[in-house]
Amino acid sequence: MGSADEAKGRVKEALGDLTDDDKLRKEGTIDRAKGQVKDVVDKAADRAADKD
Repeated sequence: MGSADEAKGRVKEALGDLTDDDKLRKEGTIDRAKGQVKDVVDKAADRAADKD
């Protein structure tokens, strides 16, 4: 789930670099961070479910 956000963020960052669009670059950075957080939360939830 977080992988999609990370990929979308990378694309936005690349487009922002190509078009020199700081807003798009920042959106990409935020999307990548969201994806990383989702991955961490999912892994923690999986570990918690395995301990039950």
